[in-house]
Amino acid sequence: MTSNSSFSTRDLLSALVVVLIWGTNFVAMKVGLRNLTPFQLGAARYVFAILPLILFVKPPRLPAKWVLAYGFSQGVSQFGLLFLSLKVGMSASLASVILQTQVFFTAIFGFMLLKERTSRALLAGLALAAVGLLCFGMSSVQAVHSADITPAGFALCLAGAAMWAVSNIVVRRAQKETPEFDVISFIVWCGAVPIVPFVLLSLAFDDPATRWQWVDAPFATWVAVAYVGWISTIIGYAMWTRLLKRHPVNRVAPFSLGVPVVGIASGMVTLGDTINSWQWAGIALIVAALVCTMFGGRWLDRRAL
Repeated sequence: MTSNSSFSTRDLLSALVVVLIWGTNFVAMKVGLRNLTPFQLGAARYVFAILPLILFVKPPRLPAKWVLAYGFSQGVSQFGLLFLSLKVGMSASLASVILQTQVFFTAIFGFMLLKERTSRALLAGLALAAVGLLCFGMSSVQAVHSADITPAGFALCLAGAAMWAVSNIVVRRAQKETPEFDVISFIVWCGAVPIVPFVLLSLAFDDPATRWQWVDAPFATWVAVAYVGWISTIIGYAMWTRLLKRHPVNRVAPFSLGVPVVGIASGMVTLGDTINSWQWAGIALIVAALVCTMFGGRWLDRRAL
């Protein structure tokens, strides 16, 4: 990590590219789900994510339980629930915001499972996030006939955020127990875990008429799958990890606030997403909660001086 926390032009551009990739990722998911079921998209995402890297990257040097735990929590659970949410009733714009509640789920699980300390800024952020989620809940109940957000879509997306938090806890435990933790090796080999479960889920729950529709999927579908698998997963994560190695976390993390901004804008422009007053209130509260969590501690420290 560099001693100077200032960003070079290259680092700043890298951070902005990651925000752009991850923000538009939700649009790509929506496009992919036009011709694939959620379980088919899950399997395809990870096939693209691990190939061809898994042929050249050595397996991580850590117990297999961590690879399996991360593969199931992040792959099968987080993305399985997110893809189902986008299919049954969740817009790309709103998903990009609601999924960011993983920050607060991670804090809660960290306190419960890892005995991590909480701060006043975090507690204030949790309170704001709770009110924001209530606004989204009210919107989903009032718009039961809208494809932008439904109660089922909202619940599944929120569950996906919780499972993202579980995968964060798994990574922390794996890193703590593995002195030579190789991020790229870990991510690539964990990507192999969800493929078979997604295929089995598709065989068990997808309508038989949809099982072979991927054969006739248009070119745009495969572009979307490649974007989700290669660009978002491999390139985005590698660039983000590089930034974390060069700069303090508190300098890099605030850039993630741009993800829902890009997600909302790209969803509205490319997919015609609409956002009502309840949803705008929820978005404002979630973003305020993230800002409070990231910067509130430093503000309180200045007040104490």
